[in-house]
Amino acid sequence: MALSTSANFIKYLLFLFNFFFAITGVIIMAVGLTVQGAYHNFRDILDAKFFSIPTFLVVIGSFIFVIAFFGCCGAYKENYCMTLTFSVLLILIFILELAAGISGYVLRNDTRELVSNALNSSMKSYGGENGGDITLIWDEIQVDFDCCGVYNSSDWGHSNSAKFNETFLPMTCCRQQTGAVGYVSCPDPTGATLRKTGCIDSFGDFIKAHAVSLGAAGIALAVIQFFGILFACYLAKQIKLQGVSSY
Repeated sequence: MALSTSANFIKYLLFLFNFFFAITGVIIMAVGLTVQGAYHNFRDILDAKFFSIPTFLVVIGSFIFVIAFFGCCGAYKENYCMTLTFSVLLILIFILELAAGISGYVLRNDTRELVSNALNSSMKSYGGENGGDITLIWDEIQVDFDCCGVYNSSDWGHSNSAKFNETFLPMTCCRQQTGAVGYVSCPDPTGATLRKTGCIDSFGDFIKAHAVSLGAAGIALAVIQFFGILFACYLAKQIKLQGVSSY
């Protein structure tokens, strides 16, 4: 059964597309795993929504390898059923990636509120008997993002007035005092080492940037795969027509 010149062109174009399709699977898995890794250290305070979308992308990336197999076999054998199956699976992946991309952008818009709630609710556990992990997370956030509290250092006194006040804060609220000897307090008498910006800005921007990358990856790859759907559907149609005309 010989395909027309245009159908043969689409056939080999579909082979090429499947190669790039497999690469997009690697890319989307890499994006999902990278964001998961970036959020991992903060898993005890972040909302589960920040982990569900990256996991979703990793699963989609895994399925892409299986789907690419159907595409290659269907095009090589000029098999109508396999090519049609590939088209249907591509449409499914297209919908899932588009949904993941849109969810990423929606999450970006909700990031500030979600991060603010997570930080505020976890402050009460800082330094407590069962709050070891929370304490480590807060110390890491304040040092790495050069911040203190949610909006400013006064949040510590508001969240736990029995433990903190304006003259007694977590040590990570202050930058390291070079050459300091003996007793060191936070804030220091001059207040020069106090981190004056809240973590909602720097840490929130970090979380938001990764949420944007999830949305961008999902939508960009969905657009690329849309063209694969067109190629696969056209080839399936041509294979069916050639099969009918051969009788």
